[in-house]
Amino acid sequence: MAHVSAAERRPQLIKAAIDLMTREGVAAGSTRAIAAELGVAQATVHYTFGTKEDLYRAVMEQLTHDLVTQVKAWAPTDADFEETIAALAAALWRTVREQPTSHQLLTELSMLALRTPKLQEALEGHYREVTAVTTQLVTEAAEATCHRLAQPAETIARFFLAAFDGLTTQHLSLPDEEAELPCLQALVSAVVALAGGRLELVPVPTVAAPADGEPND
Repeated sequence: MAHVSAAERRPQLIKAAIDLMTREGVAAGSTRAIAAELGVAQATVHYTFGTKEDLYRAVMEQLTHDLVTQVKAWAPTDADFEETIAALAAALWRTVREQPTSHQLLTELSMLALRTPKLQEALEGHYREVTAVTTQLVTEAAEATCHRLAQPAETIARFFLAAFDGLTTQHLSLPDEEAELPCLQALVSAVVALAGGRLELVPVPTVAAPADGEPND
């Protein structure tokens, strides 16, 4: 059998772990089960990552990267500040509706990390990245539309993420799209108001993913 380097095996094991744990939950994600999912020896997992916690950290990083990449790809480039914030919220909400298992797995791993010292650094990194990306998007939207923010961009980003996490938990627990859309609109309007915009409800658009190979412009 041809030798597979750790660099090549790493993304394969991350995908296997994600596939297994989105299907059966974090509790099922032992190194033995993840190895079996890929069809390799358990020792391969430890050789590639060292510990189960290191693999879980890589899974959190991959899930975060995938979600951030999608939202950035769907971000508008020719809208005013309010429309841009609404479109970004819609893009993120689309990932919740279309990939609930990814958000559920991130939530499960986050709860595990709170009680696992070896994973706390990964959890902090996850939230730092999400906050930094959201802050960057708010800043870029303000600069592109010459909108003067009434609060620091990071404050606006943290407010948005805190409320959005709540909506996500509600959706995962008891999905109700008819009730969720007004809540999402209210969240966007509150963010816009915090940023120094108008107070009325801001419509949240339906965001379509760009076709394969097409630039987002």
